[in-house]
Amino acid sequence: MTIIFVEFGVILLLLVANGVFAMTEMAVVSARKSRLRLMADEGDVGARAALSLAESPNRFLPSVQIGITLIGLLAGAFGGATLAKQIATWLVGWPSLAPYAEVLGVAAVVVALTFLSLVIGELVPKRLALADPERIASRMAQPLDWLSRLARPAIWVLGQTTDLVLRLLCVPPRATGNASEDEVKLLMHEGTRSGVFHPAEPRMVESVLAFDQRPVTDIMTPRGKVIFLRRDEKPEVLWHKIVVAGHSSYPVHEGNRDRIVGVVSVKSIYANLAAGVNANVADLMVQPLCVPASQSIAALLETFKRGGKHIAIVADERNVFLGLVTLVDVLEAIVGEIPSLEERLQPEARRREDGSWLVDGRLALTKFRRLLPGGSNLEDYSEPKQTVAGFVAARLGKGTSEGDVLTTDGWQYEVLDLDGDRIDKLLVTHARRQS
Repeated sequence: MTIIFVEFGVILLLLVANGVFAMTEMAVVSARKSRLRLMADEGDVGARAALSLAESPNRFLPSVQIGITLIGLLAGAFGGATLAKQIATWLVGWPSLAPYAEVLGVAAVVVALTFLSLVIGELVPKRLALADPERIASRMAQPLDWLSRLARPAIWVLGQTTDLVLRLLCVPPRATGNASEDEVKLLMHEGTRSGVFHPAEPRMVESVLAFDQRPVTDIMTPRGKVIFLRRDEKPEVLWHKIVVAGHSSYPVHEGNRDRIVGVVSVKSIYANLAAGVNANVADLMVQPLCVPASQSIAALLETFKRGGKHIAIVADERNVFLGLVTLVDVLEAIVGEIPSLEERLQPEARRREDGSWLVDGRLALTKFRRLLPGGSNLEDYSEPKQTVAGFVAARLGKGTSEGDVLTTDGWQYEVLDLDGDRIDKLLVTHARRQS
């Protein structure tokens, strides 16, 4: 019986060695290359060796398989030639089992070896490797590298034969070291589930990854919502527009609104005011940065970095002004929900803190009636699709200009901005508050 235990111990050591090879293989395959590179940059020699093995499968895999195959053959031969005979000799002492002693001995060895080989030689080592693949790979890579150097001739033959078979099967070689966007997204979502990342982070990363595919028109403020300044804007009109709109920068046009000649910031206007100098739009405006509508958000960011400007004019191929885009728009595209272009183009009325309304002239009059307190008292008109601009223009008559005021049904409509002959923006206030 003592001999049986000794031989069983030898087989157990062989299975442990098999498990070491299986653990090393799983660790190197499943280790994150980014983590290994970081460890290698910090001076970990084992991590550098693990990276070398992971990027050379023709050297790494044959080394592992040679070790596993040799150990498996040795364990099987040792068990079948020695241990099975010892068990059969022991079973002969039982009269009822004596006729089947040899068969039972081999069967017992096969069952025991299979069980132990699966548990000790495969399952447990691979679970250990998956628990901490980078650390195990860095620890075991150097011994495996030495083994691959010793078995280089055999590894070369196995590698070349494997490549030949793969070519016959028309299987292309797989590129190593390349991470796709889908893999990055999957890692982010897995990190969120495990608590590594904040729930908002995967969405922000996905937004950034999509920047090279999204045009600037997705995040720009469209033309219909932009407040323009004239090059020769009068100071009183200038300040009125700035106070009502509340933006930090404004495009400046001369004549036609498609002819944008500059951009002026409120900061520069306030600086002149503080210095006691008149705020002249023509003197304060700077050359606008113009980008095509087809430009991606990623390219826009590079344009902002190179030009040192944080606001750009968006124009189509015919140089028609489409909208305005700022660095803040890019930030909103990362951290918050961006409405669709159709939603952004919809005319709207925005209620200000003092109770007045900044109204897009294209807004339907019926919709605006529902927003105003007592709006149902407005007169009914035969045109069901009439806009607020059309309503005001019809009451003011021809020759409408900025600053014109219409008072009707207890509300005062002030023309704030014109787009050619069309009323673009209006300021609506309760007439009683003006008295």
